[in-house]
Formats: sequence, C-alpha cells, structure tokens
Amino acid sequence: MTGSAQGTGGGHEPLHLDVSDDEDGQRLDRWLRRRLPGLGFAEAQRWSRTGQVRVDGKRAKPDLRLTAGATVRLPPLALPMLEAAAEGRVAQRATGAEDAAFLRSRVLVETDDLILIDKPSGLAVQGGSGTDRHLDGMLDGLARPGDAERPRLVHRLDRDTSGVLLLARNARAAAWATRAFRERTTTKIYWAVTLGVPSPQRGVIDLPLAKRQVERGGERMVAVDAGDDGQTAITEYEVMATGGPCALVALKPLTGRTHQLRAHLAAIGTPIVGDLKYGGAAVDLRRIGLPKRLHLHARRLSLTGPDGRRISAAAPLPPHMAASFARLGLDLGMGLDPEIDG
Repeated sequence: MTGSAQGTGGGHEPLHLDVSDDEDGQRLDRWLRRRLPGLGFAEAQRWSRTGQVRVDGKRAKPDLRLTAGATVRLPPLALPMLEAAAEGRVAQRATGAEDAAFLRSRVLVETDDLILIDKPSGLAVQGGSGTDRHLDGMLDGLARPGDAERPRLVHRLDRDTSGVLLLARNARAAAWATRAFRERTTTKIYWAVTLGVPSPQRGVIDLPLAKRQVERGGERMVAVDAGDDGQTAITEYEVMATGGPCALVALKPLTGRTHQLRAHLAAIGTPIVGDLKYGGAAVDLRRIGLPKRLHLHARRLSLTGPDGRRISAAAPLPPHMAASFARLGLDLGMGLDPEIDG
C-alpha cells in the first residue's frame, strides 16, 4: 500500500512506508522531513547514519534519491510523528518548557510563513558530536497549535556567531527563502570587531576560498588564486568606527561560503577579535580587557516573504560585544547602519 505504515505492532517494530509516484527523485533526508513534520534535521541525518532508516532493505545515505515504489524502513520512534501528521498537527518532541520559553524570548519578527530570531553566541544551530543542546532541537517550541509542520532552519550561523537567523514555518516557505538566498534577493549585514583597521576603509574583498589542511588547527577556509579550486567569495565592507587597536566593520556578504567573513578579514590582515581559528593568539585581547569570544554578529537580515511583504529585523549586540564596545569607546548610540546596509 503506497504511503501506508506496516509492522507497527506494539510500537517496538520498524515501520515501512512506500515512496509514491509524486515523490520520485526526492532526497531521502527531505522526504523524511516532509513525511514526518516532527523530525529535526540532525535526527534525520542520525537515523540514516546509524542504519535506522533503510531503503529496500539497504542502508542509505541522506542524499540518496528515492524512486517511486521503493520501501523505506523507519524506526519505531517515527510512529508518533506519523500519527501527528495524519491528524494535522506537529508531534510534540522533547522541547522542555524552559527551552521553549527561551526561544520565544529570542523572536524578533514573525509572520505566517517566516520567523526571524536572535541566536545567542555559543548556541549551536544543529546537533553533532558532543552537542546535545542545539537550536534545531528546540524548534517545536515555536510551533503553533494546529501547525502541520514544525518550523525548520533555512540557513546557518556558526556556533559562536550571534544575531539574526531565519526560520520557516513549513516546507513551502523554506523553499521560498532558500531561493531568495540563492538568488541574492536577501540583504545580510554583519558587524565585526577586528584587530587592525581595514585599508581602504570601504571596499570589496573578492578572494576565492578553498578548504585546506593547515599545520595547526586542522582544516580551514583560505584565500586562493583564481586559477585554483576555490569557490568565488565576495564581501563588501565598511569601517564604521575605530577604538584602540580595533575597528568596528560592517560586512555585506554577496556570496555564502563557509566561514567567508572570518577568512576574508584574516586574508586582508585584520582578523576578527576572538577568532583564534583564523587570527591565532594575536586576536585574544584579554590583555586589554576584551572577552575571549568571537566578535562577529549577524546584525540585520531583510528579505521579501512569500506574501510579497518586505521583512527586516535587527538584532541587538550580544553582551560580550557590548562590553567590548564600551571598553574600546565605540559609540553604542550609533543610528542607522552605513550605506552598505541599503
């Protein structure tokens, strides 16, 4: 039976679902999350990695393209999610009241399709080895009564980067937002405190980036020559203020490469304060009273939502950057972002 659940006796046996004709060609991980609205990204990946999900009896990677008529085996944990989906609601997962209240307190703007939140520094967006508490595991706390799907991530911020993060309420809105990022109709502005002052004080960093193994610190993104295997990476920047040995720099990434802003600022000789991965020991400025934390903040995000309305949100400075502003004499009362934000 296409789309039916079989072998559910006692709730301890695996479940089996058939891939329908209109699901032909879908990636396994996306198929899982569409069929199971209560399933988080990290959990879907783990099910595949550990063999709890199988396709036609075989282990399958998350990016496997499914074919119509294939049978997908799911672990018993999927049963309450299937039941919730059939009843038009989101399965309640292990989001505690404290985490749900915390996440609600971080909401900046929300519509029927999108949610913009202020992610704190130090909170991972997704789970991984040794990461039990992460944003993706809390998203049920933002679901509304009657929602058929749980909110989902649209893009990522590094664990130690704070600021505006976009979430979608459903798959349709997520596809819209993903396309907006891909077509560069979104505007993202970051603030960074750098060691040194970029010269000139306004410009464009156009340096391809590639992942390289370095002598110390494992892999990182580095600037490479245009003829190498690097990916195009372009960042607009403007120095907004200076204080002591540091500068406050506004950044507008025109591409979305891993660690792009961190690698670009390091490549021009002005690494981000607290970014030991790209700046080394020199950017540990505790000697002048600055916290040993990454000073990179996703200040503003603007985009047009599926309803055609322009949405914009700005996140306040995290406490450690506010403390550094005060220490360096940077003006916390600054008005509008610079022209780069327009």
